[in-house]
Amino acid sequence: MLFNVFIGLAIFAAAVWGTGALWYQAPAPAVLVAIWLILAGAAAIGLCKGAYLPLACFVAAWLAMQAWWWLGVRPSNDRAWMPEVAEQTYGSVSGDMVTLHNVRDFEWRSPTDFDERWVTRTYDLSQLQSVDLVLSYWGRPAIAHTMVSFGFADGQYVVFSVEIRRKSGDEFSEIGGFFRRYELSVLASTETDSLRVRTNVRDEDGYLYRVYMPEGQAAARALFLSYLDTANQLRDQPRFYNTITANCTTIIYQLASRIVQGLPLDYRLLVSGYLPEYLYDLDALRGAQSIEEYRRRGHYTERARASRDPARFSHEIRQGVPGVDTEH
Repeated sequence: MLFNVFIGLAIFAAAVWGTGALWYQAPAPAVLVAIWLILAGAAAIGLCKGAYLPLACFVAAWLAMQAWWWLGVRPSNDRAWMPEVAEQTYGSVSGDMVTLHNVRDFEWRSPTDFDERWVTRTYDLSQLQSVDLVLSYWGRPAIAHTMVSFGFADGQYVVFSVEIRRKSGDEFSEIGGFFRRYELSVLASTETDSLRVRTNVRDEDGYLYRVYMPEGQAAARALFLSYLDTANQLRDQPRFYNTITANCTTIIYQLASRIVQGLPLDYRLLVSGYLPEYLYDLDALRGAQSIEEYRRRGHYTERARASRDPARFSHEIRQGVPGVDTEH
C-alpha cells in the first residue's frame, strides 16, 4: 500500500513537471500536454487496479522526455531577440582600464518607442568610488528587479543587471522561468537607460541603497570584475534563466560570495523585495538609523520623474540617500 502511495505521488509530480516542460518548450504544446496527461491518468488508474502496463508506458514516456529535455532543449545566443536584449555586454581588462562593449544607452519615450544605442565605454577601476544596490518594484512588495550601479570619480555610472533574454513576442512568465523559457544575460547600461526607463516609462518604483564594502575599493573592484567575467562567460557559453537558481538576486549573491567569504544564505535572497533588510542585518548599509529610514530616503522615483537634464540624472536621484555625500 505504501509503495503504491509513493508511486502515485511520483506520477503526480512527473505529470505536473512534464506539463510545464511541454507547455513552455514543445511544439504544439496543447496536443502534447493532453497526451501526456492521458498517459499519467492511465498510469494512476492502472496502479489502483493492479495493472502495471500503463505505468510502464508512462515511465517509458518519462525517460523519452528526459532525453529530449537534457539533449534537445539547449540554450542559445542565436535567436530573434527583443531589441532591448538583442546585444550582449562583454569586455576586456588592461591594468586598471576596463573596456565594455555593448553598453545599452537607449533613449526611451515609451515601452515601444525608443532610440537604440549600444555604445563602448572605458572605465578606470582605480577611480571606482561607490557601489549602489538598486531595486525596482512593479506591484508586489516581496518581488523586485535587482541591479548594481558602480560609480566612478569622473561622474560615470554603469549599471549591471541580470536580465532574461526575451525573444520577439515573448511575455514574461515566472512559471516559464522554471522551464528554460528564457536565456540569461548580464547587461551593462547607463543609469539614464535602465534606471530611468523603469521609473519614468514602465511606472515602476525605484529604491537606491549605498552599499558599504568592508574591503573598500578592492572588494568593489572584484565585484565589478565578477560581473564582467560572468557576462563574458554567458556570451561564450549561454545559460538558461531560472526563477529560483539563476535570477537577478541569486546571481548577485553568487558574485558577492566570491569576494566576501561566508555570506549567509537567507530567504530574502529569493524574495528580493526584502533584500535591503538582508543588507541591513549584515551591516552593509550606513548613514541611517533604521531600515525604514533607508527605504524612505532611498526612494528615488519622484526624483527620477522630476529630473530633466540627463547629465544630472545620477546626481539628482541620489539626493538625500543615506551614505551618499554630495556628488558631482
